[in-house]
Amino acid sequence: MNMEPQLLNIAEIKIGTYALGPGFRAGVWVQGCPFHCKGCIAPEWIGPGGTEISIDEIVDQILSNDQIQGITLSGGEPMQQAKGLSELIRRVHNYKPDLNVICFTGYRYQDLLKKNHNSSVQDLISQLDLLIDGPFIQSKNDNIGLRGSSNQKFIYLSDRLRNFGLEDQPRKVEINFRDGEAFIVGVPPTNFSKAWEIALPPQSKEMQI
Repeated sequence: MNMEPQLLNIAEIKIGTYALGPGFRAGVWVQGCPFHCKGCIAPEWIGPGGTEISIDEIVDQILSNDQIQGITLSGGEPMQQAKGLSELIRRVHNYKPDLNVICFTGYRYQDLLKKNHNSSVQDLISQLDLLIDGPFIQSKNDNIGLRGSSNQKFIYLSDRLRNFGLEDQPRKVEINFRDGEAFIVGVPPTNFSKAWEIALPPQSKEMQI
């Protein structure tokens, strides 16, 4: 019996970055988000769009680079595709169980633990090493750490990432060029957007976090 491949609606994938957590990482951004945070760095990833990609294909991309030490999930809102992402992480861990996993979410951790959230969300959470929770609040962007604003909490779900100073490390970004466009990976410093606008013409800009 033929089975349809399991798909994720993906905004972007980056295999190989140092800007999304410790070590050399794979970044996976999903399409779609319910929060509409003022000042969102990737507003084009809030609504419809993205590309449907099979979980098997994403697993193959991640495993194609044997230097990858971790995975960072963002978006968009990962919890909206928790079932597919939990399966993605499970399959990657079948081959590389030591890869650590960071996930950004606009939901608060305590809300995700409530009974009204489905088992897929709990399954995804159970496979994470670090959850960075809460919506982005532009007025609380204090330019510190691997998160967008100071209301967002670091929820360590294992001990793998506790000692990397992620809460107060300097922010860093990487500028990538592809198909004539430039795009950004990372959590930009507060003065970055203005410098970015000056540096490149509008048609070459695509920002991502």
